[in-house]
Amino acid sequence: MNRFKILWVDDEIDLLKPHSLFLEERGYQTTPCSNGQDAIEMIKSNNFDAILLDENMPGLSGLETLQEIKNHKPLIPIVMITKNEEEQIMEEAIGSKITDYLIKPVNPYQILLSLKKILSNKDLIAEKTSKDYQKEFGKLAEKLNNLKTHQDWIKYYEKLIYWELELETLEDSSMLEILESQKREVNNLFAKFVQNNYENWVNNIDEGPLLSHQIFQSKVFPQIKQHQPTLLLMIDNFRLDQWKIIKEYINRYYTVEYESVYFSILPTATQYARNSFFAGLTPLEIKKQFPNWWKFDHEEGGKNIYEEELLKEQCKRLRIIREISYHKISKLNESDNFIKFLNNEINKGLTAVVYNFIDMISHAKTEMEMIKELAPNNKAYRSLTLSWFKNSSLIKLIKKAAEIGFQLILTTDHGTINVDKPSAVIGDKDTSLNLRYKTGKSLTFETKDVVDCLKTDEYSLPAISLNSKYIFAKNSNYFVYKNNYNYYANFFKNTFQHGGVSLEEIIVPFIVLSPR
Repeated sequence: MNRFKILWVDDEIDLLKPHSLFLEERGYQTTPCSNGQDAIEMIKSNNFDAILLDENMPGLSGLETLQEIKNHKPLIPIVMITKNEEEQIMEEAIGSKITDYLIKPVNPYQILLSLKKILSNKDLIAEKTSKDYQKEFGKLAEKLNNLKTHQDWIKYYEKLIYWELELETLEDSSMLEILESQKREVNNLFAKFVQNNYENWVNNIDEGPLLSHQIFQSKVFPQIKQHQPTLLLMIDNFRLDQWKIIKEYINRYYTVEYESVYFSILPTATQYARNSFFAGLTPLEIKKQFPNWWKFDHEEGGKNIYEEELLKEQCKRLRIIREISYHKISKLNESDNFIKFLNNEINKGLTAVVYNFIDMISHAKTEMEMIKELAPNNKAYRSLTLSWFKNSSLIKLIKKAAEIGFQLILTTDHGTINVDKPSAVIGDKDTSLNLRYKTGKSLTFETKDVVDCLKTDEYSLPAISLNSKYIFAKNSNYFVYKNNYNYYANFFKNTFQHGGVSLEEIIVPFIVLSPR
């Protein structure tokens, strides 16, 4: 094993010989240095893994030496050791990007702990994380056969996300690959669970999870308080794992009051799920009550252009008398303008905003080779989402809303899944084009790849014609027509799609936050 090389700079370095021997016995190679000027010359001609630097030295002070070292080797970890507990000294050292700060007198174990934290932290965490997951793997496999209720599935999915986020920090991807394999099995069983229960859920026969058409009345309506403005922020295509990674950035401005999930209806597609969310009705009920506001997949025109009207109709039924406003943001200038005039919304009972940027990222990934290369898998997709979010106008909107005093409800209409298994399907000219669900008549498909809805009314879905049906892709399958099959199978492989049955698409976040 390579020994870490440590440069120890202290004007009383001879008195620290016992400490150096202690570190030597534990695998660290220490090089003594008695002043800042010599230290600067030594780092020019030698490579050290870390520097222990005394703050109070004659000649060049520790802070002056620190600055010079950073000028030559800005990335080298430096531990400042000082007798001085003045806050100004600490702030200046931290501002100069030291890695750690120790107050004299220090014992050898303090120094050892600091060095391990700096130099071995990643390896130690990786080893423990791998061991912990190996122990958990068997438990997860055992629990999988005992998932009976939707609450069981929610807890299980949250546990999978926890481990996925833990394992993706490791350089060795083998454990993450095991989890991905495990998740395939989980999604296959989840599809069976949904198929066995969905009809009863959507028709209120059995007690099930809150669905898209139920969530507004059940969870949003109670949050519309008399004297506090509420911002309902629906981020299209927003998954539970994405919420987990952006949560810490939102926490700078908001405190989480209520963190939960709900189940997106089938198909897990914007036309169905989001219309149902705002209408408080199933797609079949929307078609019956507002036939002019519903368009089938094969019909021309926007499929979600009446969300505002559907929302206001639902608010009438709920007897919400406070003013409601609706906004859809798909472009940067629209977001900037909305932020500029957000103060105008503070006297309204609810300000609903549909934010399409994550949806744009995922669909751009299908169209652009560069984006496809940036996000070929879930880990990269999360990273891309986080990078976008930290630099987006969305975080600016959230910050402004907190400053004004808006209560924030953060949610989505459905999630998305990385697809990698093409499944052949045959349809007619009116068959829908979505890769994760199809609706139409005369559908021919691989039975093992789908959740099959023979009677549309049983899933509370409108039918295009008397003999039309719906099929939903399971797991990571995606539908490809047999004409030019190989081209489209390759074109859409490893893209993020929605409309089918998977944990990622169906179990989505619903968060209530209050401004700090």
